[in-house]
Amino acid sequence: MKVGDLGEFALIEFIADIVGKPSGRDLILGIGDDASIWCTEQATQLGTTDTLVQNVHFTLDTATWRDLGWKALAINISDIAAMGGEPCYALVSLALPSVTDVESIVEFYRGMVELARKFDVDICGGNISSAPVVVINVSVIGKASDIILRRSAALPGDQIAVTGYLGQAAAGRKMLQSRLKFDSETTAFLRAAHLRPYPRVAEGQILVQHGVKAAIDISDGLLSDLSHICKASRVEARVQLDGLPIHPMVKAAFEKESVGLALSGGEDYELLFTAKREIAEQIKGLMLTPVTVIGEIIRGEPGQVTLYNERGRPVEWGKRGWEHFKTLG
Repeated sequence: MKVGDLGEFALIEFIADIVGKPSGRDLILGIGDDASIWCTEQATQLGTTDTLVQNVHFTLDTATWRDLGWKALAINISDIAAMGGEPCYALVSLALPSVTDVESIVEFYRGMVELARKFDVDICGGNISSAPVVVINVSVIGKASDIILRRSAALPGDQIAVTGYLGQAAAGRKMLQSRLKFDSETTAFLRAAHLRPYPRVAEGQILVQHGVKAAIDISDGLLSDLSHICKASRVEARVQLDGLPIHPMVKAAFEKESVGLALSGGEDYELLFTAKREIAEQIKGLMLTPVTVIGEIIRGEPGQVTLYNERGRPVEWGKRGWEHFKTLG
């Protein structure tokens, strides 16, 4: 069997089975969530890693090196945020073609440092090697309180909510890849949404402080990531299509496609969480970032996500989101 036949998520499960469960020492949570968790004598720590590969995750035709530095760090900090943690340290490994300009790498680190300073993250090491294309791997270590957000803690009756807006990163990617032309304000907004996501660290900590237990960051797409929560929690989800938070600029630029971009576009790096109704309402009043309730967790088929229109009728939807090695349908 080839990895393309198995798919990204089945491959992760396969690897997790080989690695096995935590040994009972200091590791609390291993493969299967946004970050791993272990304890030291001083604190509970989180660890995560992610990779960006040229011509798979980005092209140098549409992204600057400074943008790549920002985004490579941001997507890892977002994993820490999704657990309700605080990012502390970053390790950066680069594989580069020998013809890469040194100034390009200087710009890459300038972009990374720009974001690192906003979250007081120290870039403390890494590795550099040669390769036929650019490969960027970043690992971030963080710390957490005794309460940690997990995918496996959603309960029937919970409200499903998201921070911010959905689909704007995918809209930005489509704009850049298809070389679409919009007014300067829309162009700048969509470009930043795709290339400079802002991790919801403060928002994740608010969730922890107010009793939320289940969360994930939206990297692969709303439908895909909500399915991850439902599968891990052994529950089903109902989502109202007319309740999706879609930014007016995305609606104006991609009127017919905006719902699809919100459902399965991915890379928004907003927080998707579930909570009791009273907690969700309380959190909506606490965050500077908009929070929108989009559905409800119910008992049912683990991993199932059902969409409903404004008349309460179920809607079939094809594409779920991004998965390496295969297209989700």
